[in-house]
Amino acid sequence: MDKDIKKSAMPEKKKDPKPNASGTELKKPLRKKTSVSKTKKAPAKAKTSKNPKSDDSAKTLDKDSSDVSKIKETPSDSASSGIENKPIHQEKKKHSFPSEIEPTTKYIYSLKGKRSIVGLTAYDAIMSKLVSKAGVDFILVGDSVGTTLLGYETTVPVTIDDMVHHTSAVKRGMPECLVVADLPFGEASFSFDRLLESSRRLMQSGADAVKIEGGKDVADDIEKLVATGIPVMGHIGLLPQTVKAIGGYRKFGTDRVEADSIYTDAICLEEAGCFAIIAEMIDGKLATELTKQILPPLIGIGSGDHCDGQILVTHDLLGLTPSPLPSFVKPCASLGLDGLNALQRYVHRIRSMK
Repeated sequence: MDKDIKKSAMPEKKKDPKPNASGTELKKPLRKKTSVSKTKKAPAKAKTSKNPKSDDSAKTLDKDSSDVSKIKETPSDSASSGIENKPIHQEKKKHSFPSEIEPTTKYIYSLKGKRSIVGLTAYDAIMSKLVSKAGVDFILVGDSVGTTLLGYETTVPVTIDDMVHHTSAVKRGMPECLVVADLPFGEASFSFDRLLESSRRLMQSGADAVKIEGGKDVADDIEKLVATGIPVMGHIGLLPQTVKAIGGYRKFGTDRVEADSIYTDAICLEEAGCFAIIAEMIDGKLATELTKQILPPLIGIGSGDHCDGQILVTHDLLGLTPSPLPSFVKPCASLGLDGLNALQRYVHRIRSMK
């Protein structure tokens, strides 16, 4: 993330701390966002009309009132041609997200306060193409590849070699959006030289940025990585790589102690230079408050609908995951069942040929 943006967007501390999700006060005073969330959109360029005459329609105001609702239109050639002239205040520019998306971390950072950020996972070239064409802002090559494609019960067995392999495959799909690769289990706990080497391998295999689980404990190393030119996406709340230690998947931040800890993690990652932060399985009220307080976009997964964006595992969303889905996932297709039926029909047809 650009250091100049970071320095110019230092938030001011409030005098009175706000209550967290549980109704109690956080240990640190919450901070108010500055100009990042209030950045105005650049004015849309006026479209050039193919019919110059239709642009000459004069609009005159009643002398008795300047009310917009009393704007009158004088007849023009566009009326006779069957083209309906819509009032100015009803005209809305249609966004074509795929054409406006930029594959940069600066672009993702700039979306805070403008519109919701959308991310999905991909682990191969085919899914990379499909997800990119859908218009997502970024693709995450997650270590969830372990539980989604590789048959592991957790993400712990996934290695850096696995991540390099799948990141390369995703990049060969030529997605027109940012590609973020997960740093797998244990890599952030070694020496900084090892962390730098692993991050370098992911970047050289096609990643535009790396994602690292953890908060204040890894913030110093993240700051060093950012200084070397490696963009980092943070990850707080539920950390799947620590699922063995925490005893399973659950919601985080429902009590004061956890809320304070998560808030501290978010601030530390912001100060370390993360361009965005994933918030997984965080209490919805706490996630909403964090979204307002930190400068980087907070992208939720199972953390309510009021974050700066959302990310899901694509296979869960498409109904390709055979195991029970998380409660916050609402599949939009049943490709697993549809595919099974199609394969069974094929098997039956071939066996019936003789």
